[in-house]
Amino acid sequence: MRKTIMACAAACAALALTGCRKKAAEPAASGKVYKIGIAKIVQHPALDAVEQGIMDAINDAGIKATYDQQNANGDVNTAAQIAAQFKDEKVDAAVGIATPVAVALANAIKDIPVVFGTVTDPVGAGLVSTVEHGEGNVTGMSDAIPTEQHIKLFKEIAGIKTLGYIYTSDEANSISALELVKKGCAEQGLQLVTQSITKSAEVKQAADAIVNRCDGIYLTTDNTVFSALPSLVQVFGKAKKPIFSGDVTGAKDGGIFMASGFNYYKAGRATGDMVVKILKGTKPAELPVRFMTQPEDSDLLFDLDAAKNCGITIPQEYIDKANYIYENGTLTEKK
Repeated sequence: MRKTIMACAAACAALALTGCRKKAAEPAASGKVYKIGIAKIVQHPALDAVEQGIMDAINDAGIKATYDQQNANGDVNTAAQIAAQFKDEKVDAAVGIATPVAVALANAIKDIPVVFGTVTDPVGAGLVSTVEHGEGNVTGMSDAIPTEQHIKLFKEIAGIKTLGYIYTSDEANSISALELVKKGCAEQGLQLVTQSITKSAEVKQAADAIVNRCDGIYLTTDNTVFSALPSLVQVFGKAKKPIFSGDVTGAKDGGIFMASGFNYYKAGRATGDMVVKILKGTKPAELPVRFMTQPEDSDLLFDLDAAKNCGITIPQEYIDKANYIYENGTLTEKK
């Protein structure tokens, strides 16, 4: 069935995306200045790092480019407007950071390469039919994280019995992540307590509602939650309950007991490398979805101040594996 769908999709792409293929096949000219549209769903450190990594990778490749950087401020209607703007401007490539923006770009733009960055489930979001290759004018990078392993580690180190989880109910990657969290809790015999939100202004209220019903909270790469992360950290810090984050970037300011996940700046560079290949002539459909799976792609952080506040002693063997330690209000990176 999947092969049939893929064959149909490929045939449709061949007929409908001739203009995009012609554009993507043109090698990057030394004297040309390309226009790259970059849109993100919200502004927060992780997505900012992705954005910077994209631009650095393109610039370091020797490609001259100007950038139209846009922020949808968490609004899908704004994302659609940005997509229409990129289409009208005829940018040479449109990059969507996070699922809602990537979907908006892919829906609106059919004759310009669209590259997505940090999309948890690109197949489930309808961006591609398989991760083995792009779909028509669309390809990109996934920020899928090892949720089940994270939950196992959280239980082992923090000794939790009930796990809290806040997610954005109308964001596809958050719904996909919720299913993985449920699976991880079932495997570890943990009770799961959830709270849904629709916008960043609801994060603190959700944290207040859930904090007394769980032993600790796990955060996946939910952009809406992370856009209001300080309010959640404040609530759980006051309650002396640990936070495990699947995004290390947001944990570097302190307050998060532990964080494990890939480096978002490196993820941005990986996304930018895909843009470079496309500008140099590779068709988006020829590029498989990129995953950050190498050991050097990931970071591990322990906040010893937060651990002390929660009354948790972290085994030395885990501290030795961390490349970031937060202690006495200071972040130290191990070289």
